[in-house]
Amino acid sequence: MKKRLAYTVFLSASLGLALSACSDSNDNFDLSQQVGPDPVLPEPISLLLPDLKVAEVVGWKDNETPAVAEGLKVTAYAKDLVNPRTLHTLPNGDVLVVQSRAPEGKPLSRPKDYIRGFIMSMASGGGGSPPPSNLITLLRDTNRDGTVDERHDLLKDLHSPFGLAWIDDTLYVAAADAIVAYPYKLGQTEISGEPRVLTPLPGGPLNHHWTKDLALSPDGRMLYVSVGSNSNAAENGLEAEKGRAAIWQVDRQSGAARVFASGLRNPNGLTFNPETGALWTVVNERDELGPNLVPDYMTSVKENAFYGWPWSYYGNHVDARVYPPRPDMVERAIKPDYALSSHVAALGLAFTQGSAMPDTYAAGAFVGQRGSWNRNAFNGYKVVYVPFENGMPSGKAQDVVTGFLQNEQARGRPVGLGIDGTGALLVADDAGNTVWRVAAADGKVTPQPVGTDQVSPVQQTATPAQATPPPASGTTPSPTEIAPATQP
Repeated sequence: MKKRLAYTVFLSASLGLALSACSDSNDNFDLSQQVGPDPVLPEPISLLLPDLKVAEVVGWKDNETPAVAEGLKVTAYAKDLVNPRTLHTLPNGDVLVVQSRAPEGKPLSRPKDYIRGFIMSMASGGGGSPPPSNLITLLRDTNRDGTVDERHDLLKDLHSPFGLAWIDDTLYVAAADAIVAYPYKLGQTEISGEPRVLTPLPGGPLNHHWTKDLALSPDGRMLYVSVGSNSNAAENGLEAEKGRAAIWQVDRQSGAARVFASGLRNPNGLTFNPETGALWTVVNERDELGPNLVPDYMTSVKENAFYGWPWSYYGNHVDARVYPPRPDMVERAIKPDYALSSHVAALGLAFTQGSAMPDTYAAGAFVGQRGSWNRNAFNGYKVVYVPFENGMPSGKAQDVVTGFLQNEQARGRPVGLGIDGTGALLVADDAGNTVWRVAAADGKVTPQPVGTDQVSPVQQTATPAQATPPPASGTTPSPTEIAPATQP
């Protein structure tokens, strides 16, 4: 039965590929038009089956590495991992690598869901009996020479973990259905204490976008957690979107939560701009409107802002597939700050201030792009750098780490990003099962480690650090009772 199902799905996918050849041609569209604050948006296209083109994952051979821009060098920081997704640097320079897979048992409601599942399995290097994942591994560079000297598994058998935060001897883990807190002191190489659930999050059995990212506010009071939508464009009904397509604000002491911003289809890469204290995210936008819609983006996250999903995209561009229409919500929708081009699958974000990267990358952000599937020509599969000025993007994205895609085969797929204890860029390659270290070619390092969680109050108005805290429990509806997670 499994072989027959796989064969049926393969034929269906092949049909989709054939049909997609008749769709909007990528050859006539300049992708650079979709990078920046004002992307070009073509007319949407509706097809029975979506555009499908997936790079088979072949992995890295011995001594193979990605390519990097001039002035940089790349080395393997850690190999033989199992789907490394996100990276988190502790104040002492230790690096935590979150390795995870999607929760099992996701129900499939449409024939195209089977096709998409098969395609995404290929894109992730699926096949055979994979080794265990869903664990957090500590990597320690004891002498700060850019080489890992110790490796310890801190936690195993987790429920599809993704985001991390650390403060006050506590490690917070965003799993597929909850934020869980573990007692953990810097320097420890194991975690044996009992965890506690800080707050539940929307979970299964349908948990379409299961990755939940975390960021700690600059004053250390609040956690911000991303909760992706439960569909592409609300095709599972609005009730399935309770608490979703949003970023929550969670009180670190009480666990009280509220929706901080909404209308964000699948936000990840949550991080605070160290220059301004503003929260930023990268967002995967909707599919099946054509190869050049809708651009994924990065944006600052404004309190109580609504970014359009599911009723509109990139401001007030209406998605006619969503019923019932909500012109009032479309009118509320605000435009994101910076487009990254369509279907690049942006998942990682790391600001460079305080790093040891060359001056070319001294004031901006790196973005990890896992790579497209809903196009008939590839897009993404790289890490780019976006320069910033006065706290906002100020120029075109520049390719920094490439070579993940060769001859329509994927050696790996970049996801989460981080800055290690020496100030170098780290790239989690979830299909290549490797963490890559990209450093200045001249060997420059920071005087001391700078952790991912930079806790120091920022005196600036209208930033998340001074945002309205979540209400006390019981005074307003839980975010999980609001469908979708939008404020009235």
